[in-house]
Amino acid sequence: MSELPLRAQLASALGKGAASLSRAARRGDGSVIGGRVALKVEPGLLGKLSRGRRLTLVSATNGKTTTTRLIASALRELGDIATNEHGANMPTGHITALAAKPEARNGVLETDEKYLPQVLEATSPAVVVLMNLSRDQMDRASEINLLAKKWRESLQKSEAHVVANADDPLVAWAGLGARHATWVSAGQRWKEDSWCCPDCGGHLKREPEPHWECPECGLARPEATWSVDNDADVVITPDGQRMKLDLGLPGGANRANAAIAMATAVTYGIHPKQSLPRLREIRSVAGRYTSVVTNGVEVRLLLAKNPAGWLESFAVLGPPRIPVILAVNAQIPDGKDTSWLWDVDYSVLGDRRVFVMGERRTDLALRLETDGVAFDVGDDVAGVVTRIKAEQPEITKVDVIANYTAFQQIRAAYGRVQ
Repeated sequence: MSELPLRAQLASALGKGAASLSRAARRGDGSVIGGRVALKVEPGLLGKLSRGRRLTLVSATNGKTTTTRLIASALRELGDIATNEHGANMPTGHITALAAKPEARNGVLETDEKYLPQVLEATSPAVVVLMNLSRDQMDRASEINLLAKKWRESLQKSEAHVVANADDPLVAWAGLGARHATWVSAGQRWKEDSWCCPDCGGHLKREPEPHWECPECGLARPEATWSVDNDADVVITPDGQRMKLDLGLPGGANRANAAIAMATAVTYGIHPKQSLPRLREIRSVAGRYTSVVTNGVEVRLLLAKNPAGWLESFAVLGPPRIPVILAVNAQIPDGKDTSWLWDVDYSVLGDRRVFVMGERRTDLALRLETDGVAFDVGDDVAGVVTRIKAEQPEITKVDVIANYTAFQQIRAAYGRVQ
């Protein structure tokens, strides 16, 4: 990294100090407050901290934190990595991550969808990773078609190499604005936000899967050079090699995340045979997929923030005999609008025991009742598990699906499990 000007050095030092104080006071990991303090001193600090580094920006509605972790793990073949592993994905968090690793030549930054154009301009990254776009926090962010348009316009001005999901029409359209691209067939289970052409508004033809095209303007799925075979648990590389994934993270979404991470690592000169063993080592990400034990019951934590995320979480639930706890809040980080609950098909839970909790458990209860899903109400995970054990002593596992702040509250109750 280039030597920082004196003002930038001061800003960086003050930001680190603020972050350390926040951690010491147990007010969080300090990523946001550290960045805020640093920006007050030097508003252009993000660009200065980025200079001389090879950065990757990772953005999507779902899977950003996990994919960032996977890519960072793969790139550690090259040495130390600057990354915002705690998920602080706005410029304040980026500043804290880069300032914490001043000597790291490479960096991987999870980037909020809304902030991607701004961060792209400030950091001039080598690689931009785009995975999916779906409705999320409509009270805070733009309509996703507008987000895709802003992504496309920003990429048209950039020299960054894009690694993108060819199966998501919005992402592909945005990525087609880039000069250089690697396309991955990463799948798209949730399609309800992309039936119309992002270029002309025509109705997309989506058969046979995963192909899509617009009969009106001719926009079509770009040809992917990487793909995932979920049934065989393999990733298929551009030269046709089939590599068994055998990941420690569950589900098709994480197989897709891994394929994208491997494709990204290749742009840094890292062969898939080098990156894959590093990806296999990861078994949880910031508490996601972690299991904790309560009253003799293994409780697995799953994060789902929007309809696409809930669909992926349903896909990795245990057998029907395993109860599930659903927790929903509506705080600022979640988005105040919970109308998205009505876009989720909860009928898939009809054959298992379901509990609801969280600040918006009444909203969730009404949604389940409408889908004919029986449920019980709980106050916290420990209380629900105690009740289950009293009534069904044979139960040894429970799954929890929670949106962002509900997930963090549960995680904090267990000491912020990793």
